Amino acid sequence: MFCTAGFTSCLSDDDNDELTWRTQNDQYMTEMQALLDDNNNPYFTKVVPDWNPNAYVLMHWHNDRNATRKNISPISTSYVDVKYHLRTIDGLAKDSSYMRTSPADSIYRTQLNSNIEGWIIALPEMHVGDSVTMVIPYQFGYGSSQRGTIEAYSDLIFDVKLKGVPGYETKPN
Repeated sequence: MFCTAGFTSCLSDDDNDELTWRTQNDQYMTEMQALLDDNNNPYFTKVVPDWNPNAYVLMHWHNDRNATRKNISPISTSYVDVKYHLRTIDGLAKDSSYMRTSPADSIYRTQLNSNIEGWIIALPEMHVGDSVTMVIPYQFGYGSSQRGTIEAYSDLIFDVKLKGVPGYETKPN
């Protein structure tokens, strides 16, 4: 039990661990937003959706975006086919589509708007063929909830490749 004068309640060791983890995740996001590439440019692009100016994700493209810019891009109601790896800031792997066999080898198919808010923000910025690392702050991931082996207040780091948009929905002009 951890108690400090002036507090009306005490924090258990579990509460203190959770607070420490949350603080580490907040610091990680601050560091990632300040990260620069070799040319002194921001490494990540901060993507803020029009529909929620308080939400954001950080994205870094690993491919030439000019080569994919004419490819289709999903909207929030689209189904998407992606390949991904998920880890948390401690580097531990938490999930991967590479263990899936359906609907195709290593493909995760989902309707975009049925996922965490961070994916709903990030995926419409991508075109088929894009490969990105996206960092999703815990507020736009699972928040204060634990999900399986993913602790509460975990920033989520996804390496994602957009493989397809079944049904070929496109953004309206």
